Amino acid sequence: MNSISQYFRSFFKGLQSLLIGMGTTLKIFFRKKTTECYPENRKELPMYDRYRGTLIMIHNENNEHHCVACGICQTNCPNNTIHVYSQTTTNAEGKNIKELTKYEYDLGSCLFCQLCVRTCPQQAITFSTKFENAVFTKSKLIQKLNHEGSHLEKK
Repeated sequence: MNSISQYFRSFFKGLQSLLIGMGTTLKIFFRKKTTECYPENRKELPMYDRYRGTLIMIHNENNEHHCVACGICQTNCPNNTIHVYSQTTTNAEGKNIKELTKYEYDLGSCLFCQLCVRTCPQQAITFSTKFENAVFTKSKLIQKLNHEGSHLEKK
């Protein structure tokens, strides 16, 4: 008698689970659709400020940036996505200054964790809302973030 009652109990429990799943399916089926016509509405597609698309280095209108090539972003990157290349030069006062020569970013291996942006003491880098990053070769995912001829902003 015990095995028969156990059989019917498990049968009705399975039937209840099936009906709950079907109810959820029917409720979602009659909801208003939220599909975006992506390639056609590319210009007016809303993108949120907190979206992390690709890393960029902020430059002003005079092609100046805030990066002092300290390498903190490179150190904090969990999978070596960022490589900061610098050189030491002497200014007019005879003081040694570290200058950024190349800021390299590998979009293909980035985790978008934002550790580099949060730890940058100069706020020189940020994530943009650009989301179309598809390419045919992996080598195109390696980007140089500092612009040609750019230099450190004078304070």
